[in-house]
Amino acid sequence: MARERKIPGPDHPITVTPSTARVVVRLGDTVLADTTASVELREAGYPPVHYLPPNALDPAVLRPTDTTTYCPYKGEASYYTLAVDGAEAVDAVWTYRTPYPAVEQIAGHLAFYPNKVDITVEP
Repeated sequence: MARERKIPGPDHPITVTPSTARVVVRLGDTVLADTTASVELREAGYPPVHYLPPNALDPAVLRPTDTTTYCPYKGEASYYTLAVDGAEAVDAVWTYRTPYPAVEQIAGHLAFYPNKVDITVEP
């Protein structure tokens, strides 16, 4: 069965822009990422999400999971569990490896659930 695919528009706007904000991601007391090279995705009425380049954190802390989700505007997302210093955050990270063209700037970038890690964004 084909998945529904939608194009962002006036009824559901999505923008992706490079950001110079400093984004710091922590799991407990451990800093996992600290970058000024994210892209910010704004989608309809949702809070903005900063997608970090994959080199913003040590790949050794990422454990791929079998979890996937689908967004008709962005495509299929894959998930990772974070594991560091005995702490784990299951499915705390997602990425769109091959997102739809409207959001192609997020390809391969990593986003984090704010209820599973601490995210600080400084202008």
